[in-house]
Amino acid sequence: MGGFFGVASRKDCVLDLFYGVDYHSHLGTRRAGMAVYGKEGFDRAIHNIENSPFRTKFERDAAEMKGNLGIGCISDYEPQPLIIQSHLGSFAIVTVGKINNLNSLLKVVYSSGHAHFQEMTTGQINATELVASLICKKNSIVEGIRYVQGIIEGSMSMLLLTKDGIYAARDRYGRTPVIIGKGKDGYCASFENFAFYSLGYENYKELGASEIVFMTPEGVETVSEPKKDMKVCSFLWVYYGYPTSSYEGVNVEEMRYKCGSIMAKRDEGHVEPNIVAGVPDSGIAHAIGYANESGIQYARPFIKYTPTWARSFMPTDQAQRNLVAKRKLIPVPSLIENKKLLLIDDSIVRGTQLRETTEFLYNSGAKEVHVRPACPPLVYGCKYLNFSRSKSEMDLITRQMIQKLDGENAENVLHEYTNPNSERYNAMVEEIRKQQNFTTLRYFRLDDLLESIGIEPCKVCTYCFDGKE
Repeated sequence: MGGFFGVASRKDCVLDLFYGVDYHSHLGTRRAGMAVYGKEGFDRAIHNIENSPFRTKFERDAAEMKGNLGIGCISDYEPQPLIIQSHLGSFAIVTVGKINNLNSLLKVVYSSGHAHFQEMTTGQINATELVASLICKKNSIVEGIRYVQGIIEGSMSMLLLTKDGIYAARDRYGRTPVIIGKGKDGYCASFENFAFYSLGYENYKELGASEIVFMTPEGVETVSEPKKDMKVCSFLWVYYGYPTSSYEGVNVEEMRYKCGSIMAKRDEGHVEPNIVAGVPDSGIAHAIGYANESGIQYARPFIKYTPTWARSFMPTDQAQRNLVAKRKLIPVPSLIENKKLLLIDDSIVRGTQLRETTEFLYNSGAKEVHVRPACPPLVYGCKYLNFSRSKSEMDLITRQMIQKLDGENAENVLHEYTNPNSERYNAMVEEIRKQQNFTTLRYFRLDDLLESIGIEPCKVCTYCFDGKE
């Protein structure tokens, strides 16, 4: 994933930029950067944040940088921001998204005379550099951004900093949010709206799908109108979004309470646990919603130790991530021994960490462990936001079970495995339950997920659950 933040202020913006970017640290794990424009021109800093938090790496830069216009980002992959010199003038750029037709776009750029791109250590080019080169094929920045929105398969939102102001653009179908805040000294643009509340900004405008605005300290001008078609990512509410964030007017925490409440109604009369618990931290709000609706006690039978442990998905090696996740969990024996536990997690992707958590609970004395993922089965790999590091859809536990059940015919019947009323769906869920050693397993239904989000279903992307674009 990734997140960005930008500021256009009448005064020096660096501290607002520093804290605004830092508030996006939950969205990315590898690279971060800031760029500002001031009296001395452009200034930029980029650091690796795999082993140290953003704030630690950038405190010195924040003390030295000066400018009233600035952009920054947290990224999972490419170093950003980039500073580009072109026939459109000099500009800095950050992006959030995924390009599925990168190779074909490279051919387009090379065929028009572009000589080379810097190669990253992964052997790939920097996607943000490719976006910048595509923008520069046109006669204006706005025309170039529109061109990028139309030609990229996947998604691409961006902030582009010039000496005069900042362009903010939401991707073609609005899969990721871009929200404008207004403060007493200017404006900001952010992936997460909560990021600017404590900085003295208030909600001003959420960009529509494909919308492009130009932001200065004096105002925000729409330079390309939004389009009607929208497919905002449903997984933002399920997992990625910070609890205090809102997208399309729907708060993340409130949505998760509704999700848990609907789960409890579906479960009524089927299970009688002693305790409802959430896998920390992303399952906690769903569990509170479940407990409030069912009247079953909410408790924390295990606690995640966070003062010194890095986030579990920071290491690039899957086995190392699993080990970190396992070592962070500290049991509360009196809340586990001889108890029937209902455990809610945001999702099951590969299943490795949740299986180890279940074993950890059994080894700590749990009598039963009932599992309730807060979203439908993930049957398709995300094509739009890089929310999973899976290199193949066969990394998904659902696809492994489907392959086991249907073999060579699996691809032809995938749609049946997304239907919670089908025999194949039930067979898949039972295979997952047995492999994971859960007492019971019941996924959140897609229709219930859409109900808990509460906006028009046609505006929500559910591709990873049902394969529908």
